[in-house]
Amino acid sequence: MRILLTNDDSIHDEGFDVLERIARQLSDDVWSVAPQTDQSGIAHAMTLNHPLRVRKYNDRRFAVDGTPTDCVIMAIRQLMPEPPDLVLSGVNSGLNIGDFVNYSGTVAGAMEGMLLGVKSIALSQAYNFEGSRIVPWQTCEKHAPALLDKLINLDLPEGTFLNVNFPNCEPDMVQGYEVATQGKFVHSLHIEERADGRQFPYYWMRFKGRDPDHQPGTDIQALADNKIAVTPLKMNLTDRDFLDHLENAMK
Repeated sequence: MRILLTNDDSIHDEGFDVLERIARQLSDDVWSVAPQTDQSGIAHAMTLNHPLRVRKYNDRRFAVDGTPTDCVIMAIRQLMPEPPDLVLSGVNSGLNIGDFVNYSGTVAGAMEGMLLGVKSIALSQAYNFEGSRIVPWQTCEKHAPALLDKLINLDLPEGTFLNVNFPNCEPDMVQGYEVATQGKFVHSLHIEERADGRQFPYYWMRFKGRDPDHQPGTDIQALADNKIAVTPLKMNLTDRDFLDHLENAMK
């Protein structure tokens, strides 16, 4: 089995090292093509306004000065002799659940793999922030191989990929897996205005802490229960429940 790895935190991130160790427990044919720099929050963006440059570390490890989407396209269309059997994107430093899925470059890496016809899975690890990030990488590293062994044997429907999130706890505190729906956060982004050395304003977008909607069966609740959340996602955004109402309204 040939596996392609990518992420959005960059090829230098610790989570990518974790992903490589996980992947090598599944196969000895592992390719790594990831962004040269941090691309967090880039979502499904692709680079169209400047050329892409590739840095080759060895025959199966490359960095691209672009987005996770760029990396997957470059890997499959240019760098690999044959398409992979599996795309793994992550392991992201921080959860990708609820509305965060829409902003996530990690999820986008798996999405692009799916669009190119490859079974794809995004992986993310929740963490604490107490003055600095405290990421329990050992949790996903311990539990991911057995979980992936189950998931890679599934026949996914066309247009579907998987989003896996590991809870913020020690490995022996994990309470199993839960197949979960995508939850809903109260929108928590806000703008913080600051001033530079000449007193000109500049702005940071920041997440403001709010309690999410802990609905049973969601990825949010699964992580709160120290469970690994596994969520099937589709790219088609059509609101099918509203189609008939919209058609009637336009007659």
